[in-house]
Amino acid sequence: MAGALPEVTEGERHGHRTWFVAGKAFAWERPFSKADLRRFGDEVPPAGPILALRTLDLADKEAVLAAGHTGFFTISHFDGFAAVLVQLRAATARPLREAIEDAWLACAPERLVRTSGSRTRR
Repeated sequence: MAGALPEVTEGERHGHRTWFVAGKAFAWERPFSKADLRRFGDEVPPAGPILALRTLDLADKEAVLAAGHTGFFTISHFDGFAAVLVQLRAATARPLREAIEDAWLACAPERLVRTSGSRTRR
């Protein structure tokens, strides 16, 4: 889904697949670190694969999470950071597609947003 958006390149950052637009990462594989797993304590963490998606800002992040779509969540490591996590095995296609497009919109240059015909929340 991410690769189908205009001017997206796929690369690697911190050893994980990452999707970029205009040099900005908007989606990336985000496995849990040992510290993340410790923070879960006795709670079972969501099973991978996990995708991180940028949001326009923290208010947008809260709106995405408040929508209550299955598979969308955050962790304390992401507190204060405009991004959400998605458990790909649990997420359904439509909310995932919309979140990926919104992540692209959050990072794409305005000229690209205007010419892409994508819906915009800027």
